[in-house]
Amino acid sequence: MVPDAGAHVLFGADGLVVTVVQEVATREVLMVAYMNAEALRRTLETGRSWFYSRSRRELWCKGETSGDRQWVRSLSYDCDGDALLLEVEQEGRGSCHTGERTCFYRSLARDATGGRGDPPGREP
Repeated sequence: MVPDAGAHVLFGADGLVVTVVQEVATREVLMVAYMNAEALRRTLETGRSWFYSRSRRELWCKGETSGDRQWVRSLSYDCDGDALLLEVEQEGRGSCHTGERTCFYRSLARDATGGRGDPPGREP
């Protein structure tokens, strides 16, 4: 574990920091979740991704119930220290509770532009 790893992280007033989870091999964004200091500590100590559930108000380890585990390969913090990037090897079906590989399987831009990828209101 990195000594005082939490000292580099700016937790919000609620004690949480947003965490982007990315597949290390493909760079695909799998999910976004929140960590508190304890989840960060457990992630660094175990090599598994731990998060804090805002709705259940408890810690959870990704894959404990689903079997869709995440193995941590790197953990970085952004320039402001208020966001984390967790690079993982995803095991199992994927990261989304819906059964999808990624939580980002829906697209606003593609839906709003008819699949062209142009910003709304801009002609191709």
